[in-house]
Amino acid sequence: MPREDVKKLLRTKFMPHIWCPGCGHGIIMHAILRAIADLKIPKEQVCISSGIGCSSRMPGYIDACTLHTAHGRSLAFATGVRLANPDLTIVNVMGDGDGTAIGGNHFIHACRRNIGITAVVMNNNIYGMTGGQASPTTPEGAFASTAPYGAIDPTFDICKLAEGAGATFVARATVAQPVMCEQILKKAILHQKKGFAVVELVSYCHTQFGRKNKRSRPMDNFNYLKDNSVMKAKADTMTAEELKGKIVIGEFVNIEDAREYTKRYDEVIARAQKA
Repeated sequence: MPREDVKKLLRTKFMPHIWCPGCGHGIIMHAILRAIADLKIPKEQVCISSGIGCSSRMPGYIDACTLHTAHGRSLAFATGVRLANPDLTIVNVMGDGDGTAIGGNHFIHACRRNIGITAVVMNNNIYGMTGGQASPTTPEGAFASTAPYGAIDPTFDICKLAEGAGATFVARATVAQPVMCEQILKKAILHQKKGFAVVELVSYCHTQFGRKNKRSRPMDNFNYLKDNSVMKAKADTMTAEELKGKIVIGEFVNIEDAREYTKRYDEVIARAQKA
């Protein structure tokens, strides 16, 4: 039986959703809804923002305060929302291309500011909605509509990028670990009081990526993620050669004494008013 507290967070009038049958993004949306429901955050206090792409259709299906913005610019909008109302819980959903290509500059500066937003990067290694172009996370050698002979660009490690840019909570899971996705999301949402939380959730696009890379069925992709996931504790004991092609999952950064951006901004306002 579906959970009633989760169903109350859905705009069922907009179902069926636009995602392809079997898409991993549905697993991520359910994990986000379970996290919000478990934390008992009133939907009036939740803002779900997004840019453009398959992942960014999610706010249309969630019954909360929602914001569907421009391609790659969702974190800029979410920053404005956070500054205007720091009491809101903000979950910003992005795709790998949306968040780290056209939105890459916004992403690194949101990390640098350490503003209280939970940024969920739904990484399916491809531009799914707009034609299957290679993205910054498309694996080297993988095929895409813009890489018919195999991608040659080095890939971004989103978690390392976030850590290097200054995010104070960074974690990764795949849709093959739905319970872990939920647990990480809850920690990330609670971390908002301390600053910027990045959660990379590795998904899949069997339509645009899988059919070009010998994983055309949803379960082919699900099993691939399951078989190639390695917990961070184990990964720390493995060689670079052993980790080749593996997806390291777990929590990478959690700075408990971080100072959140809007709180520091309030201090600037107080100094200005005093002056």
